[in-house]
Amino acid sequence: MSDEHTETGTGWPQPAGPARPGGPAGEPDPRPEAPDPDELSPLSPQGRPEDDDAPPEEPAEDTQAATRAEPVAGAARWRPFSSAAVMIGVLLVLLGFTLAVQLKTTSSDSSLSAARQEDLVRILYDLEAREMRLRQDITSLEESQRQLRSGEQGRQAALEEATRRADELGILAGTLPARGPGLAVRFQAGTKSISASRVLDAVQELRGAGAEAMQISGGDRASVRIVASTYFLDGENGSLIVDGRRLTGPFTITVIGEPATMRTALNIPGGVVAQVAGDGGNVIVEDREVAEVSALHVPSTLEHARPVA
Repeated sequence: MSDEHTETGTGWPQPAGPARPGGPAGEPDPRPEAPDPDELSPLSPQGRPEDDDAPPEEPAEDTQAATRAEPVAGAARWRPFSSAAVMIGVLLVLLGFTLAVQLKTTSSDSSLSAARQEDLVRILYDLEAREMRLRQDITSLEESQRQLRSGEQGRQAALEEATRRADELGILAGTLPARGPGLAVRFQAGTKSISASRVLDAVQELRGAGAEAMQISGGDRASVRIVASTYFLDGENGSLIVDGRRLTGPFTITVIGEPATMRTALNIPGGVVAQVAGDGGNVIVEDREVAEVSALHVPSTLEHARPVA
């Protein structure tokens, strides 16, 4: 091999310079795997930096076929849910939630489910007392109707019935004194004074238990008849303002009615006795065989209301 030739990567002698014969006799390289010497040259396209404007080479056909085959195989393994299936699932979840809420709402009473035990006892007791009074009124009215239908005796019965009704209305309106079995309810203040709201709670509980006549007295023996229009306000130094009149403690409510029934109403859990005890005070309830309600209420003149003919 002469000095004019150099050793190339193909093992074949090549002359120095740009021209290259195909072989010893100018024939192509007989080895099919041998790389082209031009590709190994620094001046070949592979040896030069790629031109940014040159289009990218397309992958071989076999590589493209393999690339296309992979998504198809993956799709066969992981098939996504369709939009219709997702919508049906959401509708089924909403339907189940709606049915559960509706069933819970219809199975509970919103007005009584949140009430305390003592409130439920008070409601039940008031309903039973009201039912008993209504039954007594029905019996009395039926007896009055029977007597009014019988001649001369009926006229006398009508007069007696009118008198009795007038007396009852006078007692309820506070224009007539009354006496009968009942209670004396005395309030003793503790660390806190007896508030107007506590006295009003006691009056309401007694009315619910069938109280027929009431009056409240202060420490100075001043008394005020309690009627439907009576109001209570807190005064100075622990006093009360009842219908515009100032009363000082201790306060005593005298009430006519069934003693056992009214005592039970006052001592129910969470009732007025428990509330006053929570404020540091005390409520003393005493039975009276004959309780006298002597304070009278001056009726107001009606300006707008008229009886219906």
